[in-house]
Amino acid sequence: MKRLVFITGLSGSGKTLVADCFEDLGYFCVDNLPVGLITPFRDLIARSREPVSGAALVVDAREGSFLDQFPSILQSLRLQEVPVELLFFECSDDVLKRRFSETRRPHHMARDGGTLERAITQEREALRPLREVADRIIDTSSYTAHQLRNFLKNSYDAAKATEGPRLNVISFGFKHGVPAEVDLLFDVRFLPNPHFVETLRPLDGRDARIQDFLAATPTTAEFRERLQAFLDFLVPHYAAEGKSYLTVAIGCTGGKHRSVALAEQLGHHFRSVSQAVSVSHRDLGRE
Repeated sequence: MKRLVFITGLSGSGKTLVADCFEDLGYFCVDNLPVGLITPFRDLIARSREPVSGAALVVDAREGSFLDQFPSILQSLRLQEVPVELLFFECSDDVLKRRFSETRRPHHMARDGGTLERAITQEREALRPLREVADRIIDTSSYTAHQLRNFLKNSYDAAKATEGPRLNVISFGFKHGVPAEVDLLFDVRFLPNPHFVETLRPLDGRDARIQDFLAATPTTAEFRERLQAFLDFLVPHYAAEGKSYLTVAIGCTGGKHRSVALAEQLGHHFRSVSQAVSVSHRDLGRE
């Protein structure tokens, strides 16, 4: 088995969608497998006559007190050099409240008459030990379902696997919050802002007029060249460590002009050198 992924996190953060996405990617998925059966499950998969390239298991607060066993089980798997990864999904309280209101489903910790706010707080505390040992913490507050699926597909699609890490380049706006899932983050708010040019304000960084405006400042070209050279240096080293993905975030104020333009240019650069890369713009379309 090339990869064993554990999916955990807050109720309402998108774990069901995540599990469905992994299943679509060809992973063998199990929701809410008792933690005591994780090791037997791994052994069963290892003895399977049919090859299983990857498995994804949802482990969360529904386990109750049995969840206390999980960190030691995870550590044991890592000591055995099992290719294991723990993904922790979360989002803001306001988004969780809205999602529960929209679905009209009760929180599993609020079924005894407690408030939703208290249930969210209790679940955060119950899952804190898992969050502390997670390989990736992914905040889904600003993700649409489509964006989350694309992010997971770009990071975990075995059919797109390459010898080196797959590069995910994300543009974003600082005023909407920093993406939690990034490995490397670069702030480009020092570049001239097209927002203050009336004719350019309605456009976004994919437009040639925005890119020409930025290119007119020598600082932009120098920064882009230095950033590309820096990442050209880093990617092989990440590959040597066995990292299968690398998420690079480029941020400006609103996530519409400068970060988008630089993310597009980085994507073009890495495609030109045959590096597997995807580019997404988290905050396009937001005010």
